Amino acid sequence: MNQQENFRRFTELRLGISELEIELHSRDETRHAATLMVAQCEESVEIFSRDLDAPLYGQGDFLQALGALCLRNRKARVRLLVQMPLVAVRRAYRFVELARRLSSSIELRQPHTDYRQHNEAFLIADQCGLIQRPLSDRYEGSANFHNPVHAARKLEFFTEVWERSETHPEFRRLHI
Repeated sequence: MNQQENFRRFTELRLGISELEIELHSRDETRHAATLMVAQCEESVEIFSRDLDAPLYGQGDFLQALGALCLRNRKARVRLLVQMPLVAVRRAYRFVELARRLSSSIELRQPHTDYRQHNEAFLIADQCGLIQRPLSDRYEGSANFHNPVHAARKLEFFTEVWERSETHPEFRRLHI
């Protein structure tokens, strides 16, 4: 199956409905799945990332979908755990700027040192959609738009890490 056929297959997926497990083989497929999932999101997004994955989360379509979520639902909550904040600020500056503008909805933290060697990356949307990559520096993984059981397990781990984490000064700094 070529990339265009795979992208067409993604467009049929609905957050909270489609239980199909989709294998992701490339950065483009992973970015497309993340953008589509966040565009359908209504309440919450949690992302665990090594360096904010600029090729995925720092691109226009994804940022537009995330911004739209925050603007259409004032109670929307977007939380990110970023293990390497200095790299994230340099490479994903567009995302960091969006987070600064929408600070009432988007919060970034650096995991406690106990979790900094965790080498997985994942995105949870509305507590049921899940994109996961077993190795954070690779784009191969899977997406499922309705897997509340597995998403709940990831969210439990995310919350554990979140509660022990802090906001890194680089995420608050305003560059003038």
